[in-house]
Amino acid sequence: MKAIVYDRYGPPSGLRLRDIDRPEIGEHEVLVRVHAAGVDPGVLIFLAGRPYLVRLTSGLRRPRVPVLGRDVAGVVAEVGARVTRFRPGDEVYGTSLRGSYAEFTATHERRLAGKPANLTFAQAAAVPVSGMTALRAVRDTGLVRPGHRVLVIGAAGGVGSQAVQIAKAYGATVTGVCSPTAADFVRSLGADDVVDYTREEIDRDGPVYDVVIDTGGNRPLSLLRRALTPRGTLALVGGDWTRGALLGGYGRQMFGAPLLSTVVGHRLRAVSARERIEDLDELRDLVESGALTPSVDSGYSLAQTVDALRHFSDGHPAGKVVITVSHPAT
Repeated sequence: MKAIVYDRYGPPSGLRLRDIDRPEIGEHEVLVRVHAAGVDPGVLIFLAGRPYLVRLTSGLRRPRVPVLGRDVAGVVAEVGARVTRFRPGDEVYGTSLRGSYAEFTATHERRLAGKPANLTFAQAAAVPVSGMTALRAVRDTGLVRPGHRVLVIGAAGGVGSQAVQIAKAYGATVTGVCSPTAADFVRSLGADDVVDYTREEIDRDGPVYDVVIDTGGNRPLSLLRRALTPRGTLALVGGDWTRGALLGGYGRQMFGAPLLSTVVGHRLRAVSARERIEDLDELRDLVESGALTPSVDSGYSLAQTVDALRHFSDGHPAGKVVITVSHPAT
């Protein structure tokens, strides 16, 4: 099969499109013929091997898994001997730790769910990583309830665009923070108001938000707290991974927020990195009900993966960047 592979950490220019063997599957695994795969910040982090903390899981000197990509949408090609949830021909979406920028990928059956019936494969590939992150930020970390005022920083991005819609589905009044060029897009997602970060800061209205979901990763905790009500919650999603070789921008989540939470009235929490089948099922229900529609900023072929990653890292995509995979007939 063809796959995008890398054998050393570095920039996207080091990626190569190569012919490699199809992955073999274990008894609880599924072989998926990949139709589309999404781009998320984790792809760039694993490609660069920075912050260095990530190498504890990805490999100290070189990547253990040579194929990039986590989001996947496709069709089941084979199932392991003890797989009970799927059979060949099923349309699925979810995540893979074996790399999805390939014509086939193998993943555990618990990392997959039935694809939302009303989505294309490209749209479905935009959901898993960003959608599960957004869902946890709204539901589990933010504890969003009807009537809450929610601020989503980075509302035009992959996580932010889905967090806006999920928070609305949970009954919140939502304000999105974005660039002026993305304001109409964020309003189209259902945001009740928009903050143009080039002209105003997030605390322009004072401490009025019950929940602030920060997907931007570069504002100090002191500024974020100024937008919160006295007992409000800050949900920290990711960080600016280009800042600092060891921790990147994740020091806020790992140290700053937990320590500060012990002495202030605000709940300052990092959004967990769990991936659960139950979350994929809830996201499918939200999509099929019309409450959540993933936005695809642009699509690239497998051979254009380097361009896709450069566009993701250099620009400000409105929604997700997706790679459409061409695969053989057999």
